[in-house]
Amino acid sequence: MINEDTIQHIKEMLARSESRDVIAHCDYIIEKEDNEDNKKHVAQLFYLRGNAYRQLGEWGSAMSSYLEAAHRDPESPARQAYANALEILDFYNHDLYNP
Repeated sequence: MINEDTIQHIKEMLARSESRDVIAHCDYIIEKEDNEDNKKHVAQLFYLRGNAYRQLGEWGSAMSSYLEAAHRDPESPARQAYANALEILDFYNHDLYNP
């Protein structure tokens, strides 16, 4: 069963920019613990995995993880993270392309 200590440990790894380790750790736990009893925690793991992908600049994978987290837990911060990622990706500097 996933507990708050596990989530906290992953957050600390993310704060140290151990992005690849966060992704691997989240993937492992999600595969082993994805059931109705852990629904909120699994949503958190998808959100944290999305943040790790964002740190790596892998925007497609980040957005997929955010969407999955939001689907599993509509109250998750993943919905806002997804919207923020869209804004970043939609940014267009007109002066840069039209001198």
